[in-house]
Amino acid sequence: MATTQPAYSSAVNTAPLDDSGSFTDRLWAEIAPLRESIDSLEFLRRLGDGTLPLDAFRRYIEQDQLYLDGYSKALSLVSAHAPDPQASGFWANSASTAVSVEAALHEGMLTGGVLPESTGRPEHSQACLGYVSYLIATAATASYAVSAAAVLPCFWIYAEVGRGLAASAREVLDADPSHPYAQWVTTYDAPEFHESVAQARALVDAAAEAATEADRDAMSEAFRIASRYELMFWDSALNQQHWPAS
Repeated sequence: MATTQPAYSSAVNTAPLDDSGSFTDRLWAEIAPLRESIDSLEFLRRLGDGTLPLDAFRRYIEQDQLYLDGYSKALSLVSAHAPDPQASGFWANSASTAVSVEAALHEGMLTGGVLPESTGRPEHSQACLGYVSYLIATAATASYAVSAAAVLPCFWIYAEVGRGLAASAREVLDADPSHPYAQWVTTYDAPEFHESVAQARALVDAAAEAATEADRDAMSEAFRIASRYELMFWDSALNQQHWPAS
């Protein structure tokens, strides 16, 4: 995908950004403690070194498949509210990719015979349901700028996690190219995925340039909340939080 920044002209900027860095650079810096917590998760460490139990990986893939269904709906709503055709097309294409390419990869893992058989119909975990509900509600009711900021962590954090996993898992994959986690790692460290992150960042930066200071504060809050859900989602694959009995 192209990484040039499209125009965004649907709002008047009443409080210009300073020149200390891009808006998304500042968002990334603000969640440094969350990113450190994500990087230190046992789930990701064991995914990277190949010691993650297969049942935990299946649980993660099942939850991620449920998440992608909701995430694609949120992306479609962001696309519908986008200020220009270029932005709308990017978010719409991302929604399509989530339900086709990524979901197909997950389905292949779940049915490929490597992971343990499912013990029943997957149900949203508390972290997964909270995350997708937040994103869909935000995309449906908040401004385009805030909605775009809310969906950005999934692009960006996944890409950085994938980059880190690819580095830590290289020895594992060299020894066993068919390792069950290999496909997931290579997908999220692919150049095309990082190009989509750059485009998503450019769109959020453009939205911030056109936004008021209050809107930018709301964008920062949305980005932070979604990043918290990223941490909770990863962690729940190993540390399950069970729903009350029905």
